[in-house]
Amino acid sequence: MNIIDRLKSKTPKFYRTLRNVGLGLVAAGGVLVAAPVAIPAIFVTVGGYLIVAGSVATAVAQTVVEK
Repeated sequence: MNIIDRLKSKTPKFYRTLRNVGLGLVAAGGVLVAAPVAIPAIFVTVGGYLIVAGSVATAVAQTVVEK
């Protein structure tokens, strides 16, 4: 099974939920990183970590297939 077939296949319910949580983490991290007001550097750092963690969780969850 190649990567295109894997991404088009049905994803189990748990991993769909995990994918959505990952997308939420990416969105929250994006808000922290792109905040227009001056916020402490720790929040910008945490935002960057949220973006990375959410991206990895979303990518892994999307490639799991039901067989």
